[in-house]
Amino acid sequence: MWDERFAGEDYMFGKEPAQALTRHKGHLHKAGTTLAVADGEGRNSIYLAKQGFAVHAMDSSIVGIEKAQKLALDHEVAPTFELADIYDYDWHKQSYDNVVAIFIQFAPPEKWDSLFAGLKSALRPGGCLFLHGYTPKQVDYGTGGPSNPAHLYTTAMLGDAFADMDILVNEAYEAVLDEGPGHSGQSALIDFIAIKK
Repeated sequence: MWDERFAGEDYMFGKEPAQALTRHKGHLHKAGTTLAVADGEGRNSIYLAKQGFAVHAMDSSIVGIEKAQKLALDHEVAPTFELADIYDYDWHKQSYDNVVAIFIQFAPPEKWDSLFAGLKSALRPGGCLFLHGYTPKQVDYGTGGPSNPAHLYTTAMLGDAFADMDILVNEAYEAVLDEGPGHSGQSALIDFIAIKK
């Protein structure tokens, strides 16, 4: 599915980073080793690499990775890229200072427990988890993301899922996005940042 969605010259979510990432990057361990989860066409991993982070990006789409590699060349940065299935990923193979997971809400709710456990296990103690996505109100706007509200985050759900971490930000809000044709218009968003104990 994602190979088809990423086909063509245009970047589905644009070439600029997620607005939330630029706003909250100060919470990340500066220049730390950073895992960009399901990074698609690379807009966020390239941005982080330009900021001095040592970035490893993974995605299940070879088309997305190829476009990310081209974008990295254009920006003269060199994050590493890995073709990998988010549901069958070895989260334990390296401990990261930061794990960044932006708009990964294609994952169905029955996968959340194992996926969230994986994100946590990929962090070293003291490492920072950054999640950004949509709240259920996004279904009313229809400007991006899943059409099934069960796939979307609430502050209560994320607070419960990561209760064993030090939560720094857990905020639902609305904003206008202009992040390519995939995320465009009034949107119901959520930012979540926490530190592994």
